[in-house]
Amino acid sequence: MSPFRLTQISDTHLARRLVKLTDNFHRVAAHIDATRPDLVINSGDLAFSAPTSPDDLAFAKSLHAELPVACRYLPGNHDIGDNPTAVGPVPSHAASEQHLQNFRAVIGEDRWRFDEAGWCFVGLNSLIMNTGLASEAEQFDWLASELSRTGGKPVALFLHKPLYLDAPDDPELEASAIRYVPQPARRRLIEMFGAVDLRLVASGHVHQRRDFTYGRVRHVWAPSVGFIIPGRMQPLISIKETGLVEYRFTPDSFEVRHIRAPGQVDVDLDELLKKAPAD
Repeated sequence: MSPFRLTQISDTHLARRLVKLTDNFHRVAAHIDATRPDLVINSGDLAFSAPTSPDDLAFAKSLHAELPVACRYLPGNHDIGDNPTAVGPVPSHAASEQHLQNFRAVIGEDRWRFDEAGWCFVGLNSLIMNTGLASEAEQFDWLASELSRTGGKPVALFLHKPLYLDAPDDPELEASAIRYVPQPARRRLIEMFGAVDLRLVASGHVHQRRDFTYGRVRHVWAPSVGFIIPGRMQPLISIKETGLVEYRFTPDSFEVRHIRAPGQVDVDLDELLKKAPAD
């Protein structure tokens, strides 16, 4: 069985008005063209602000369509809005069925499952979790059906928000509720994936590169393709840099390679917004 080579990009935050982010995407696209993986996954926040600037999503789709390999996508909070949490403020742009339908119309499916190289790959929409939307219940029903058919294969889960900071029982603090999959959806997901051979959880959202293992599950946080978030807005958890992640899957094992594309730069969000033209 041939190895399956997958490249994960995340948090591209594309918009016509933000040229520096487009430049970083082009650097990553050139690297993808040179390496030709079997699949590219963008794990969310394709657009800079789709709920307020719908053209951002269309622009992001047009750039991804030029990549020389197949792509799969997952929505981020900048694509369809954020999910409410048990603690912390109400999000300024809440996830909604309308935003989700727009994502599906422009980008395509917001969840998926496929099998390659003896593995089962599952992609979930983490932004509808805890919303009470009809699509949330539909996704959990769909997930239960898909997990019942893994046939003992190792499972790799992709989603926008990480499951947790360090451990499943991390305290439910304001920061963790916004930055990670919120409770009680987090607990339900962990219980569901506890019934299968989960080996990898790959996410984005935090704009920091991180790689750790809890139990037998490896958690990989992809950095942003586009920009880093300054310390005044976000504490340092791991490594703040732009980049991408490459994977190589073979039956019952996988390898991870953390890289930056040639020419990719660390765009600071403060500097980006200061110089960006008005909408």
